[in-house]
Amino acid sequence: MKTKADPKTKTALSKTMVVSPVERAFDEIVELIRASRQQAARAVNTEMIDLYWCIGDYLHRKIEADGWAKGTVVQLAAYIAQREPGRRGFSPQNLWRMRQFFLAYRDVPTLSSLLRELPWSSHLHILSRSRRPEQREFYLRLATQNRWQVKEVARQLDGGLFERAVLSPPKLSTALRELHPAAASHFKDAYLLEFLDLPSEHSEADLHQSLLRNLGRFLTELGRDFCYIGSEYPVQVGGQDFALDLLFFHRGLNCLLAIELKVTAFQPEHLGKLNFYLEALDRDARKPHENPAIGLLLCASKDSEVVEYALSRTLSPALIAEYQTQLPDKKLLAAKLHEFYALNAPEQARAKAASKPATRTKKGSKK
Repeated sequence: MKTKADPKTKTALSKTMVVSPVERAFDEIVELIRASRQQAARAVNTEMIDLYWCIGDYLHRKIEADGWAKGTVVQLAAYIAQREPGRRGFSPQNLWRMRQFFLAYRDVPTLSSLLRELPWSSHLHILSRSRRPEQREFYLRLATQNRWQVKEVARQLDGGLFERAVLSPPKLSTALRELHPAAASHFKDAYLLEFLDLPSEHSEADLHQSLLRNLGRFLTELGRDFCYIGSEYPVQVGGQDFALDLLFFHRGLNCLLAIELKVTAFQPEHLGKLNFYLEALDRDARKPHENPAIGLLLCASKDSEVVEYALSRTLSPALIAEYQTQLPDKKLLAAKLHEFYALNAPEQARAKAASKPATRTKKGSKK
């Protein structure tokens, strides 16, 4: 049976069909121009970050050796403005930030290549709002891996991603850990969906449709390598039709990802339906070169003990996470993180001491 073609589709097809070889060649030149522009922008950013690093190094040495203080740096900023009129970025505040930038990373040479990949504005957010070296490195690595824009770096800092990652690692089933050993680094225990602007009382349909309307931002929140496939993905088993809420593919893990949405607290019976979908995907949708599908239950809330019990016996590669429609309280997260470090400090100290090689002393030598 033939169906009448949509006029818009016919127009789009006709435009595609009439593209001449000359136009295709012109498009290739345009792509070369765009690629060159991107490379030029990266080169400019690299040079600027290197310059700021050198200035920060120089200022630090002058402060240490010659006693330069804030007044001298103010004079330096005025001198630069006089000798290099029109050049921006060399205010007294920014000069001090260059020194802070140098001091923050001078003892971590392994991060030098990553430093050049981020714009200065992103560095300023990370420097001013990260108190621990591991926290700075955490955001630096994620920002470069996921190619976050400056606004996204600020958003993840506002959402306390580091604190949440340390305090609440993702809840994975044993099967998921065994089938996909790297899965823990690709998922979160909680996903921030404040950009959906959902009311406190919302339905599953509201959540579903809002995610589709904001799919680009949802993909950013999911992380790198997540690719959208479809919504209400049809699953047919026997003579019955089912619809999976959302289906994605993860390039890094090389597998399908089924996401089921729940606007209530997690209940153990939710896992049964997800397991059913994973079995159907592996039997009927998975390609021979792909790994077994993963299931993600995204719930409004969850009880950690209930989650642990539910995941301990499941044979499916699944995880359970919650979504949050408001940014978490950063002060509360910081306080919990401080408590966490305080509780774990003795254990970390013992582990560090145990990892040091034993030193031998000569017989009869004085201590």
